[in-house]
Amino acid sequence: MTPYLDCNATTPVEPRVRDLVIRYMETEFGNAGSRTHDFGARAKQASQKARDQVAALVGAKRDEVVFTSGATEANNLAILGLAEYGRREQRRHIISTAIEHKSVLEPLERLGRGGFDVTLVPPEVGGWVSPEKIASTLRPDTLLVSIMHVNNETGVVQPLTEIAQRLVGHPTFLHVDAAQGCGKDLVALREQRLDLVSISGHKLYAPKGVGALVARRRGFERVPLEPLMVGGGQERGLRPGTLPVHLVVGLGLACEIAWQEESSRSKRNRELLDAALAAFAELHPRINGDRLRCLPHVLNLSFPGIDSEAIMVAWKGLAAVSNGAACTSQSYTLSHVLKAMGVGDDDARGAVRISWCHLTGDVEWQAMADAVRQLM
Repeated sequence: MTPYLDCNATTPVEPRVRDLVIRYMETEFGNAGSRTHDFGARAKQASQKARDQVAALVGAKRDEVVFTSGATEANNLAILGLAEYGRREQRRHIISTAIEHKSVLEPLERLGRGGFDVTLVPPEVGGWVSPEKIASTLRPDTLLVSIMHVNNETGVVQPLTEIAQRLVGHPTFLHVDAAQGCGKDLVALREQRLDLVSISGHKLYAPKGVGALVARRRGFERVPLEPLMVGGGQERGLRPGTLPVHLVVGLGLACEIAWQEESSRSKRNRELLDAALAAFAELHPRINGDRLRCLPHVLNLSFPGIDSEAIMVAWKGLAAVSNGAACTSQSYTLSHVLKAMGVGDDDARGAVRISWCHLTGDVEWQAMADAVRQLM
């Protein structure tokens, strides 16, 4: 079987998570909202345990976790859900970055059309955003700062702790799209100044279709979010609909295992990274993203003079990889992330993203390097 090296698009499901999900589909299929029988009671108990597991991973409380269909919905709820409060309080300025995922950039575009002033801070050449630049754009009417945790294309970790420190004393809300880093970079997301944290199940070895928005209280005050949908009052009125208990328990267990096994997973990822870098070194590729700031399971490379489509054809049967974000792979446009980093069009056109995980088996790195050499 072709090695799967596109884990930033979606991860395989952890076998222990899969078994639990199947159990809650086949035998423990009760509705957590049903109060008249044991099936419903067990479903509610299981979903509350899952809420505790998600909260524990990021240093939050049970009642600060809102289950969603994934990070895209969580991002939309965090950003668009603050709009009414911003209008009411005359705080219509939002700060974000030019390297965000489309599920952040597009809600911001919508708010921009609705009278909000959106500032997109460009990244440094290495793909990270300067905390000083974020701080320098703050205004008295800044409602929200939205920064991703780990870039989905380059694997570069953003300096969240330093950014949070720059915001001390300012009332702005801080939102973090943690889809790519949750469960992989554990410390940063436990920073209590992070008001809103978006989590994706299928980037964390849980199934697709589930995620969470962590909305931390400030003292006794909740983040003043408005729901995007109504009808039922579930999830404290922020996300109506019957809770998908089988998916929720899968996310919860995935979070617990990520906390317990972070060290061994990181070790395996570094072994694969070292092998990849050694095999590709003789080709002198351009590495997109500061390796000192990258997580060890992602490698974004450009091979001068070679189009990424040609590379992926050459790697057919050797590896399943991507040349960008899966959500925009149908557009065939140059990566907005690499362009914002100052990567030239030729290098951006030749960029491939390789991403693996602790479940990845043996990879024929040398054979992949040899296939690229034949294209030169």
